[in-house]
Amino acid sequence: MIRTARLATAGLVALVLALACIIAPATAQSGANEAEVTALRPLVDALTKGSFDATQAQINRLAETGNPAVVPVLEALGEGDLYERKSDGMAVIAKRSGSSYALTDPLTGADLGQMSRGGVDKIRVNNRLRRVIRAALGALTLRAPDPADRLAAAQAVFKAADPDMIASLDAAIAAEADDTIRATMEQARAAAVLASDMPLADKQEAIDILANRGDRDALSLLIGASNDSDGELAASAREGIARVERLQAVWDTARNIWFGLSLGSVLLLAAIGLAITFGVMGVINMAHGEMVMLGAYTTFVVQNLFRELAPDFFGYSLAVALPAAFLVAGLVGVAIERGIIRFLHNRPLETLLATWGVSLILQQAVRTIFGPTNQEVGNPDFMSGAFEIGQLTITYNRLWIVVFALVVFFTLLIAMKFTRFGLNVRAVTQNRRMAASMGIRTPWVDALTFGLGSGIAGIAGVALSQIDNVSPNLGQSYIIDSFMVVVFGGVGNLWGTLFGAMTLGVANKFLEPYAGAVLAKILVLVFIILFIQKRPRGLFALKGRAVES
Repeated sequence: MIRTARLATAGLVALVLALACIIAPATAQSGANEAEVTALRPLVDALTKGSFDATQAQINRLAETGNPAVVPVLEALGEGDLYERKSDGMAVIAKRSGSSYALTDPLTGADLGQMSRGGVDKIRVNNRLRRVIRAALGALTLRAPDPADRLAAAQAVFKAADPDMIASLDAAIAAEADDTIRATMEQARAAAVLASDMPLADKQEAIDILANRGDRDALSLLIGASNDSDGELAASAREGIARVERLQAVWDTARNIWFGLSLGSVLLLAAIGLAITFGVMGVINMAHGEMVMLGAYTTFVVQNLFRELAPDFFGYSLAVALPAAFLVAGLVGVAIERGIIRFLHNRPLETLLATWGVSLILQQAVRTIFGPTNQEVGNPDFMSGAFEIGQLTITYNRLWIVVFALVVFFTLLIAMKFTRFGLNVRAVTQNRRMAASMGIRTPWVDALTFGLGSGIAGIAGVALSQIDNVSPNLGQSYIIDSFMVVVFGGVGNLWGTLFGAMTLGVANKFLEPYAGAVLAKILVLVFIILFIQKRPRGLFALKGRAVES
């Protein structure tokens, strides 16, 4: 809880300083006019007098002016750069310059010359005053012309929950025309009301507003109100907590489903090529994960070439990496099939051991060429960032991978259904001997199918490079899950692979909060073992004489 609060405070500091920087340049360029300076000067100079409580009251008075000219004053005060000039009691910004201080007028930015250390006295602030300053800087942007600035300011004031900001919020709410921003300001006011000594009815209304907000920040405020109060207010806070927890349960379910579909799309990309080769040839290819790894390293090489030769076109690097990864992994797959696997037909144990040895060779080759450490692969602009649906945050890279996985799946499905090659593959899968007797060159179908499966694993590596570490061990993270998907969905059945990948992905994400990531995978594995005892061919078993025999 303490760590979370510190992180939230750090984020709030960065946010409000960023907002202040939006206003400060304009202020520095144009400066405050003479009338504004005359009106603000006594308020600024009053910061030099009195206790911390008096300084806090003066900060709030400056914020209530709504004048952006006071932003540099408050920034300097928060950063410890605001001093009192002893000769006349004027508040100045003082920066060390050699053995003396360079003085600047905080309102006009005018140079006030140099002064010795003894000629100025620092205006001290504590952590409480720094929080007040952050809230005041936020309040100054509550009525900024830019809606984005006003929204960010309202969010900053919500985090601060300072009762002294209620008056500023009331004025901003009355003037706000944007419904979304007004709602955020009302929530910020509710947070401030809960921390104030306002009447019970006002606090109960604030609890209702926060309960309707329904996020974890609101929950924290309501829990604090419940712990710090009793009687009717505590009962209202507990009721609000229950409402937020019910809403959070709904959003947690939505998050688990989305994260499960995201994981499922990754498993689909990793398993779909394996489903083809396993279904057609019955080969347990332990080097399939290394095909994924080769695709990821191909992406790394392509991006490095773009960085060196065409940095302005880096956003197109993935468009080049996809076919390149398919070709590299596909050619390696054909070489493995022609050089090793074709001599081991109907010998599953020897095939497993041989492909496992190939996987070790490929891993060591990559370590020798690229080194054992993780390699940097960048995200194009269109895959960077995120957007929100309610309280569900969806990152663009995950979204594009889900879309990409479905595109690959349906492209492969169409190829299997409506091309001559796909017809040959399905024929060999269902009855190899009959297909051979009909003139289909089964050895070449095996080679091309193995190359196709490896090529798809390669483009899966391109996708995984955007969300995972690119290292020699990348493929090992997905090989076991890929086999589970294939066995669960049905060997050689693409629809079964899709259903199996999505089902196992969602199941993992729903189990992880209760059992942890490792135990969740173990539970899924146990479920699959029990499942194949009842349905050895998986959910969607292929039909065919050879398959069923």
